[in-house]
Order: sequence, then structure tokens, then C-alpha cells
Amino acid sequence: MQFLRKILFPFSILYDGVTTVRNLLFDKGFLKSKGYALPIIAVGNLSVGGTGKSPMIEYLIRLLQNDYKIATLSRGYRRKSEGFVLASKTSTALDLGDEPMQFYSKFPNINIAVDANRQEGISKLITQVSPDLILLDDAYQHRKVTAGFYVLLTKYTDLYTDDLLLPAGNLRESKRGAKRAHAIIVTKCPEILSDLEKDKILEKINPQPHQKVYFTHIKYSNTVYNETEKIALNMLKTKNITLVTGIANPTHLVTYLKNKDLNFEHLNFKDHHNFTVDEIISLSKKEFILTTEKDYMRLKDELHNVYYLPIEAAFLNDNVVFDKQIKSFIKTKRS
Repeated sequence: MQFLRKILFPFSILYDGVTTVRNLLFDKGFLKSKGYALPIIAVGNLSVGGTGKSPMIEYLIRLLQNDYKIATLSRGYRRKSEGFVLASKTSTALDLGDEPMQFYSKFPNINIAVDANRQEGISKLITQVSPDLILLDDAYQHRKVTAGFYVLLTKYTDLYTDDLLLPAGNLRESKRGAKRAHAIIVTKCPEILSDLEKDKILEKINPQPHQKVYFTHIKYSNTVYNETEKIALNMLKTKNITLVTGIANPTHLVTYLKNKDLNFEHLNFKDHHNFTVDEIISLSKKEFILTTEKDYMRLKDELHNVYYLPIEAAFLNDNVVFDKQIKSFIKTKRS
């Protein structure tokens, strides 16, 4: 792996040059970025792969839904539709993409929309929905929109500070891009993280004076669900379980299930995998399929024997500060 990175490193230098020039052109105003009067919160990362964007969007929805009329805007990765789509009762994962469909399934009273053109999507949400605020999913590098508040996610086991630019590493842009963030969240931490470990991470991140750093872990449910029933995890020990994942990194989920003393075979597909007819036929013959909430959005209409395990983002004791930071931004922006 190190040898391959050395070979690819010159291409990373070229990639750095391209992305740095692009960001500089936006920073200096040569490329136009549009700002908005209403509060817009962008959630994203510097790296490719799963850092927990969907659980963070859901955390923000839960935090704010009782006080504000919320809309979310995603690209709708690998959906079959085009342009702007506002979720409705007839929407499917093919129309929205799996993650926006997940948002709509859990929060049907929230306005969930997709559009690869974020400016166009925001404009249509304002016209059609008139939300109090918009949450932008996976929009940290979308410089054509200037969000009022940026939440940057970085995974505990793969901090952006320790990574390299594509293709030698996983960074979408230089580490310098972290300066745009107002909140930096270290995700997928162990449930118990010592102050010493936090201090080491803070030293690596070296936050700017305007930035706050937080730590979260993934909180798994003890119950699996489908459209009609729910089953406690400890009741699955007698089942022949097939774990099906189409996410960036299923390691945390696999470890969690093993710690629950569950035995299972694991079919691991690429992130956002669209299942073929042959794969669906094969899966339909399995006794009990357990999958992620995101994958369930693509499988629920195809299989009768599939269940999902919900997850949430949970802060390590500093959620009150984060909540206040978010609410303060919204209040200031709306005043």
C-alpha cells in the first residue's frame, strides 16, 4: 500500500493544484458563490467514504424539527431521476437515492429534496416550500453555494489530518479546506474516549479560533425493523442471518453484531450498490436478511425477508455545546 501511494503521489500533487486553484478562485470572487438570507447548514467531509453524514443530518433534524420548518437537500446519488425532485408519498429510492429516501421514511413531515444543482435546488425549495432553514447533505465541496454554517466530519480511525489527497489518499481537497468549517466533528469514536486521546486529536486538528471540535460515536439500536414488525437483536441467535451491506465501511456494524454474539454470513457490496435481478433472486432464498437502514431503502420493495438496524449519532458529553452553537447560528441568521 505504501509503495502504491508513492507511485500515485505525483498525481496527488497535480490534484492538489487543481482543487487549490478552484478554491482560491471562489475565495477571491472570480468564481461566483451564492449566499442566502435563510439559514443554510452544510454537512460534509474532506475525504471520500463514510464519515457518518446521514446520522448527522438526522441528528440536526431531531434537534430542530419542533422549532423550525426544515428542508434537506441532497444530490441523490445513483438515483434514476433527474433534476429537482421533492419527496412525496409515492417516492422511492430510485427517485431520491437511498439516503434521502431514508430521511423521508423517518421524517415524513420534513421537506426532503434532491438536486445535483444545489443553487437550483435551494431556489425551488424556497419557492415551493418556503422553509425556515435548509440542511445541505454532502455539500462541503459545493462552492457554488455559500452556506452560513459548515459542519465538517472526520472519522476517528481515519482523520483527515493523517490522510493524503486523491489518488494517493482519500482526500477530496487539501486539508486547508478545513478552515471553512465552523464545527469539526470526529465521528465513529469509541464510546469511551479519554481526555488524553481527545487532546491528541485536538493537537492534530489544531482548530482555528472560530472553530469548535466535537466527538461522536455510532449508537446502534437493540432492535431490528421492517415495514410491519420489530424484533429484539437477542432473539436472532437462532436465525440463519445474512448480513447485506452496501456502505463505504461496514466494519463498525460487523463488530457490533459479533459483540452481540450473533452468527452471520456477510455479503459486502460497494457503497450505494444497485442490486441486480439475479442478486435479488439469490437473496430471496435466504432465511433472514439483516441490512443497514440505507440499504433497506433499496431492498424493502424487492424482498420479504429483510430487516434493518437503525443507528444514530451520539455525542460524547458535549452535545449541549453543539446544540447551542447550531441554534445560535440560526437565531442570528433569522434575526
